This record gives sequence, C-alpha cells and structure tokens, in this order.
Amino acid sequence: MTAQLACLDEDVPVAGTLRVELEGESGPVEVAIVRDEDGELHAISDICSHGAVSLSDGEVEDCSIECWLHGSRFDLRTGKPLGPPAVRPVPVYPVTVDGQRVLVDVDAPL
Repeated sequence: MTAQLACLDEDVPVAGTLRVELEGESGPVEVAIVRDEDGELHAISDICSHGAVSLSDGEVEDCSIECWLHGSRFDLRTGKPLGPPAVRPVPVYPVTVDGQRVLVDVDAPL
C-alpha cells in the first residue's frame, strides 16, 4: 500500500494526539497521530508494547508520549521506550503533510 489519509492537520492539537484506524496490508492498524511540543507531526502505533493499551490517551512531552497505564515513555521518532516498564519499541510510520492532509504509510514502518 501507499500513504493514506489519516486526518487533517488541524485535527491534531500541539502536544496532543488523535487516534485513527488505517488499513494495512494485513488488516486494520491502530495509529496515534501525535503533534509534539515543537509542532511536528508523528505517527506511532497506538498500542503500548508493555500494557497493550492506547498510547493516544497518554501525555505528550517534548518528542515522546507516555503510556497512561504504567508510565512508559516512547520516543516519537524511533518508537523506542525511554524507560521501564516497557522494553520493546512500538512501530513508527512515515508521515507526509500535503497541504492540510496528513498522510501515513502503515505498511512501511521506519
């Protein structure tokens, strides 16, 4: 597949998230579209690798998102955990902004 429309730029607040479900080659993919404190958009798996809960419900700080359940933080650029209890990264996806359209390719994780 190729990049697909995830949302509009204005749908994602600064230091905020938007949960979307996109269609991947092997079925639906839950994605958190995140705008960091500098205004840059990121797409990261919405499912925490530790607690299997929605990351889009977590708090955004700098260029990371915190899992609301157990407090693990994930780097929005790499998906790597920044501290315990999570030890496995979560997928991150390429984001393209075309005018107001935010496009994400869930079949080409970074």
